[in-house]
Amino acid sequence: MIANFLSFPPLAYLPGGFSPLYLLIIGVTFAVSMLISGMLKRRFRQYSEIPLQLTGAQVAELMLRQNGITDVKVISVPGQLTDHYDPVSRTVNLSEPVYHINSVAAAAVAAHECGHAIQHQQAYVWLGFRSKMVPAVQLSSSLLNFVMIAGMLGVGLMGNPTFLWIWIALFAVTTLFSVVTLPVEFDASRRALVWLESSGLAASMEHEKAKNALFWAAMTYVAAAVGSVAQLLYFIMMALGGRREE
Repeated sequence: MIANFLSFPPLAYLPGGFSPLYLLIIGVTFAVSMLISGMLKRRFRQYSEIPLQLTGAQVAELMLRQNGITDVKVISVPGQLTDHYDPVSRTVNLSEPVYHINSVAAAAVAAHECGHAIQHQQAYVWLGFRSKMVPAVQLSSSLLNFVMIAGMLGVGLMGNPTFLWIWIALFAVTTLFSVVTLPVEFDASRRALVWLESSGLAASMEHEKAKNALFWAAMTYVAAAVGSVAQLLYFIMMALGGRREE
């Protein structure tokens, strides 16, 4: 859910080097992301000290069972903030602290990941779209790295508008993926909060804390999407500006 809050696309080596505007976009995006991630970590530390009746693993198993999902396993994975739902293996993967601890923070994360499992079960359109994009995103990310290396070696982007448009096309795929991720994550959080409230697991005050924790987690995706869109628009303006100068 939260593991990729700083997973921005790689920086492009631009003709003439990095412009002040591009560096400003990167700097502002990075600063905002760090502020959001810092707030997220503080909230989760705070809410990890508020106990609940069940561990994160038990919350996940209960939520899946009450939604009629019996073919999804809840497993523990190493690390922190490495929680995610895998639609291929049909597993809810919870980081060790979330899996074993009974707290508001653990319950919020576990319920959010189960929200993705429910999306999968109900064929949620945005989740399906994002899943279909994964091969294209993986290919685009790999090609972006090659184009970036070529640019740094003085080949490709350096004075070649065609390579710049190739970069834009590849970058657009990863940007679209980051934008499509937003409704998927917000909907999973919505499903989690609805279930936490209806199950009676959390009192109203604890529900608000879970809501706040999920809000800051979602903001990490918003920051990544906004930063990616800003970079894409910059590249497009740069390419169009170069065309006008021809």
